[in-house]
Amino acid sequence: MKLYIKNMVCNRCKMVVKSELEKFGLNIVTVDLGKVEILEVSIENQKQELEKKIQLLGFELLDDKTSRTVERIKNLIIDLVHNQNTILKINLSQYLSQDLSQDYNTMSHLFSDVEGITIEHYFIAQKIEKVKELLFYDELSLSQIASKMQYSDIAHLSNQFKKVTGFTPTVFKNSKNKARIQIEDL
Repeated sequence: MKLYIKNMVCNRCKMVVKSELEKFGLNIVTVDLGKVEILEVSIENQKQELEKKIQLLGFELLDDKTSRTVERIKNLIIDLVHNQNTILKINLSQYLSQDLSQDYNTMSHLFSDVEGITIEHYFIAQKIEKVKELLFYDELSLSQIASKMQYSDIAHLSNQFKKVTGFTPTVFKNSKNKARIQIEDL
């Protein structure tokens, strides 16, 4: 059986959810961002109690297909931006369509209706948060960050960063208040 869980956005989330489900007595097969496969065929008798336990940790069980699709889109983007250090060889729409085996336009309309922003804006917001993180750590130059985040050049990164945050990357880097947003709040 597969359980779809909202707000699983990082490896630490995966560990917490796995631990909680094991404490609950479930047999885990696999744990991915937003999805856990268990050996049990049904958990209907335990579902309400399980929901309460994981809600205390900031997670939520997803039942309907729409919520699962939107959450899967978000998790794919988060994983792509924050966890994978690979260059995307196809565009984002192809990447999502291939993984979800769905038409991109359908997914795009669904995502916009539920989240109130486009998939592209969500992707950009995630990239900018990653750039903020990299600026905060001060280990890479702006040129290296632009390359790592697959921007064509520093000017493109700077323009997009300013459009989203209101600051240039340099002003942000030098500011004392380097406010970052939690991934799940984007």
